[in-house]
Amino acid sequence: MTDLPPVPALALPAPVLVVEDEPLVRARLERLLHQLGYPADALLFAGSLAEARGRLADAPVALALVDLGLPDGNGIELIAELRAADPALGILVISAWSTEDAILAALRAGATGYLLKERDDLEVLISLRSVLRGGAPIDPFVARRIIAELRPAPAQPASPPPGETLSPREDQILRLVAEGLGNREIADQLHLSRYTVECHIKHIYRKLAVPSRTRAIHAARSRGLLD
Repeated sequence: MTDLPPVPALALPAPVLVVEDEPLVRARLERLLHQLGYPADALLFAGSLAEARGRLADAPVALALVDLGLPDGNGIELIAELRAADPALGILVISAWSTEDAILAALRAGATGYLLKERDDLEVLISLRSVLRGGAPIDPFVARRIIAELRPAPAQPASPPPGETLSPREDQILRLVAEGLGNREIADQLHLSRYTVECHIKHIYRKLAVPSRTRAIHAARSRGLLD
């Protein structure tokens, strides 16, 4: 692993509250915080909401690393309490939870950033340094989930507007078209000029929003115009 240089001492807000009930994860975070330059006496640990609240009752903290799945409840409750007590507090969620509900709830409660436990040490260190510098680190997977949540749903295809009402003559001509008659045959049967019939058929196409005789017949039947 590539070590990062320690953050300058003046940039290390202390104490840091680590709320994590898994011993291995807790030891890992302790090691990484030491690597950033934190001394042992600047770190406070809690394995439950009750224990974390007890720590906070003794003294305020300057940075909090919070897991969500705790033995006695959800870390989101604690995040909301921490944010209410100190609007400027850096709060980094380090959790295995990756559901949209959990992610968005934690951020809405006041988490500064959100990182998944599966990330390697270097990624965790980068996120910690980002919080210490006033940033808001978001795990790439989490960022994708947030973007997907915020992205507008694909627009549903608009239903075609209902066609204009056919005139009695257009309705008559459409029925003859459906019987298979050509323009000249329709003109002869109705005692109209072929050009008049062609004009009516163009109007029928426009009103039914179709480009051809076959489509016109299909559209008319689907709308019940040829029943």
